[in-house]
Amino acid sequence: MERIALLKRVSYLTTIFMFLATFGGGIVTRTESGLGCGNEWPLCHGEFVPAHTIASVIEYTHRLVSTTAGILAVVTLILFYVYCKKRRDLQWFSVLTFVFVSIQGAMGALAVVFSQSPPVMALHLGFAFISLASSLMTSFGARQEQLLGGLSVFNRMPRTSPAFRNFVWFLTIYSYAVVYTGAFVSHTSSAGACSGFPLCNGEIVPDLSGGVGIAFIHRLAGFLLVALIIVLFVWINLSYKNARELSILGVISVILILFQVFSGAGLMLTVDRPEVYMFVVLAHMTSIAVLFGLLSYMSYLVWRLAKPASSS
Repeated sequence: MERIALLKRVSYLTTIFMFLATFGGGIVTRTESGLGCGNEWPLCHGEFVPAHTIASVIEYTHRLVSTTAGILAVVTLILFYVYCKKRRDLQWFSVLTFVFVSIQGAMGALAVVFSQSPPVMALHLGFAFISLASSLMTSFGARQEQLLGGLSVFNRMPRTSPAFRNFVWFLTIYSYAVVYTGAFVSHTSSAGACSGFPLCNGEIVPDLSGGVGIAFIHRLAGFLLVALIIVLFVWINLSYKNARELSILGVISVILILFQVFSGAGLMLTVDRPEVYMFVVLAHMTSIAVLFGLLSYMSYLVWRLAKPASSS
């Protein structure tokens, strides 16, 4: 039992640092501090401890947090393979965390040394979201192992239909695609191209050239995601309201997507006030990161619950 408690604590710590690394990446982007250490990595202006300019401190702090997250991912991976051999699922989650935080770190280093295109930078953020989601799933699984009796908990939960399972999987994948459209808006500096809310530049369908088209596509993708989350919530309440964990995840998903809507509208209202706009952007980004993580965990749950109870 002490080993399981250790696994839970380490996985929680890893998830916290994964979140901080993702959040810190948003700060680096919004403050344009990506080259705060010049085109050097791992050194910062030729030093391990850089001069205290704001840009260098932001960039270097992000590097330290991301490196710590990577080290913790390695520790988590080793501990789960040594002490949690019966939970192959959690071992795989820890592998995914390590793999994607490593890819994310490598892409971050390459972005510093070599200029990268907006699609590549969007991939960098997308991989950060996967590493955070994988770490979150590892943490939930460790908690489940300690408090709820491991995989046996699935035998006590209502079964879900293959149709619901497929819907949740589609929703999770689609939410990830929406993340990419948002990252592309950010890295192409298209955020202010579609002013006003809910209309874009006062039109239902604006001219779709340049940044306006990029921002408008992201907005449409976001509206569809809101609709799908509402469908998820209604479906859970109609068919699986006795599945407590699914119900909780459904409620949190609705709260997060509504926060996305309001923060998205806030972006339009604060775009000319940089001192406020940055915080709204960070709130917008981190809420979708958590939402994607929760949907990823829900995808795992419904995969388990779509099986007969004796197979779980």
